[in-house]
Amino acid sequence: MKKIQYLLFSCTLLWFSGPLLADDLVLHKLADNIYAIVGERGNRTPENLGNNATFGVIVTADGVIVIDTGGTFRGAQRIHTLIKRITDKPVHIVINTGGQDHRWMGNGYFKSLGARVLASEQAVADQRARSRDQFIQLDALVGQAGTTGTEASYADETFRDKTTLALGGVAIEIVHTGPAHTPGDSFVWLPAQRILFAGDIVYTERMLGVGGQSNSKSWIKVFEAMAALKPEVVVPGHGQPTTLERATKDTYDYLVFLRQSVKAFMEQGGDMTTLGKIDQSAFRYLMNFDTLAGRNAQQVYSELEWE
Repeated sequence: MKKIQYLLFSCTLLWFSGPLLADDLVLHKLADNIYAIVGERGNRTPENLGNNATFGVIVTADGVIVIDTGGTFRGAQRIHTLIKRITDKPVHIVINTGGQDHRWMGNGYFKSLGARVLASEQAVADQRARSRDQFIQLDALVGQAGTTGTEASYADETFRDKTTLALGGVAIEIVHTGPAHTPGDSFVWLPAQRILFAGDIVYTERMLGVGGQSNSKSWIKVFEAMAALKPEVVVPGHGQPTTLERATKDTYDYLVFLRQSVKAFMEQGGDMTTLGKIDQSAFRYLMNFDTLAGRNAQQVYSELEWE
């Protein structure tokens, strides 16, 4: 039997010391038959095929559940290649946790295998509204060769606030409590295992992005609703699987700090042209700080003007 060494992480999280690799994707075992697939933390590139995010895999007695499908048709194929190294069971269910391209642009591949796709109503509305812009971005960053076969393929089943499903003895809750990084962000909760797949509600190791599609005020409340479940393992939308403590530090604490700092700056008469005076250096340890910190402040400033 292949020898597997384990590393204890914060008393709850077990990792393979030699995780399975497929190009730029890394497969981590979280519990029996539950895995995270971790992609690059940087931008979309021709090499990563738009898979610059973290995904999930649940292997059940009756088939596989995939959480988020990658940024392109070929990106989804790459995810499936890694899945086939741990099981030959078919993919029956796909969950899209939000409207960002790497959450759903690979749907067409898994649908071609017979999988059914679930997402919140708000996520599908966001996908439809932004698909054209996302295709333009993917063509620019990944290239036409990398996006070959990619089409806008939406969920077969939608829900408004919460839905549950069971497959092969595994019970799952999918919860949408409001907009966060994108309007339809949801988290996937496995109550028996106390593992939570957070999608773009959580970023670790790298700085989150507050974009025009985001709602920083609601994002904080969504995080609080997620944290109230007290998961033992949090799988972020970007970064390595981690603890709730680390997720809070890298995502929640930053959002609270940013909104409080920009609000105080505005109350003191500051305007958008001098937002750079806000000291965000406490979060400089996060990857992409230099490119995102200023833009995040500008977006929060715009949100606060209308609140």
